[in-house]
Amino acid sequence: MEMIYMIDMLLLSIAVSLGVGCSTVAITQFLVALKDGEVDQTERKMLGVVYILLRVAMVAILATLLVQAGIIYYITGSFLFVSPFFLALYSAVAVLYLNAIGMTMHWIPLNLGPAFQATSWYTLGILMALVSLNLIDFNYLEFVLVYVGAGILVAAGLNLVMRRLRPKKA
Repeated sequence: MEMIYMIDMLLLSIAVSLGVGCSTVAITQFLVALKDGEVDQTERKMLGVVYILLRVAMVAILATLLVQAGIIYYITGSFLFVSPFFLALYSAVAVLYLNAIGMTMHWIPLNLGPAFQATSWYTLGILMALVSLNLIDFNYLEFVLVYVGAGILVAAGLNLVMRRLRPKKA
């Protein structure tokens, strides 16, 4: 069981890394397209591939987290293992999914959706790094405050960049 757990954690780390990298590429390509005022065919093709990889990463993250929870429940026989770290991890994944669905359905405005995604992906990356450093002893309120604060900063920064990149109207 321990070997399955270790493999699952490795796959989770790989999935988060894939998602963080693809999210960075997606936002960068979005900003480049915004600067020239249109998404040309090549950009559209590349964004399509990046979005597929993002979906693969999201499914892999959800699957590995469910396997992880199942293994821990099997070993302990309870859900008492749910720590603030686990809540933080699952919360970031929940926001990632809800925001992706909201952006796909056009329920979330363009000035917020990419910022929520970037914040969630980078939060997952940071949480995975904290595991390797054994710095997972924080409370959930601290996480929420930092997560929301980071989201506000990312939204403000991204909106400033978007405003500066938009083509000037004649």
